[in-house]
Amino acid sequence: MTTTSNLWTNSDLRLQASRELPGLTKELESDKSERMERVEHGTDLFDEMKQRFLSFKKHKYMQNLELYEKLAKDQAPKFMVIACADSRVCPSSILGFQPGEAFVVRNVANMVPPYENGPSETNAGLEFAVNSLKVENILVIGHSRCGGIRALMSMHDDVETSSLIGSWVSVGMNARVRTKAATKLLNFDQQCKHCEKESVNCSLVNLLTYPWVEEKVRNGELAIHGGYYDFVDCAFEKWTLDYKESNPIDKSGKVAVKDRAFWF
Repeated sequence: MTTTSNLWTNSDLRLQASRELPGLTKELESDKSERMERVEHGTDLFDEMKQRFLSFKKHKYMQNLELYEKLAKDQAPKFMVIACADSRVCPSSILGFQPGEAFVVRNVANMVPPYENGPSETNAGLEFAVNSLKVENILVIGHSRCGGIRALMSMHDDVETSSLIGSWVSVGMNARVRTKAATKLLNFDQQCKHCEKESVNCSLVNLLTYPWVEEKVRNGELAIHGGYYDFVDCAFEKWTLDYKESNPIDKSGKVAVKDRAFWF
């Protein structure tokens, strides 16, 4: 039988041990310090992630079980969203997309390469979203202080880049050329901001190089939109490509858009 005198708590044991072994107190303090250091260096971040997941399960998943059971069988999103991989600009957080509402592809600088460039994970996602999921809208979202656009604007015209980032952002070279021509009197930061929006328009034009995208846009089955999120001022700008068969560029050399709106 266990007696009351044997029911020592961990605290009691540590206290008794520290009295008998003065050096143990320092060892325990050292262990605590090491644990704090692990937290500061991200070792225990998964503990926080676990709590977030369990909170999601309790407050979202279990309370909307019927929705998640339906999504387990199929998905029918109305939107495909192409956004930047930047950690500050999650489209679901910004625009409130709920599970099942948007098929999202994220890459460096939210770029869409032209059809002739060949396969990439972005256009593979595009093919699936348009031809299999039958999305009705494609939204390409740019954002302020984009590192990918800054890399694009920093490139030299006569130097071929050897970096993976440089090779990828060169997809937006047309946007860079148009920005340089339109912003000669502006400083570099202002030029980058201009290019962040111009690059979105470049991607909208590139979308029309995919035959099955252009066909659906022409038939009114698919609409193409651009967006720009300024996370410094928390403002969002949205516009829609004004489709003109085989020529999305207007007489002034700009991409033709309509239904421009500002949310702030």
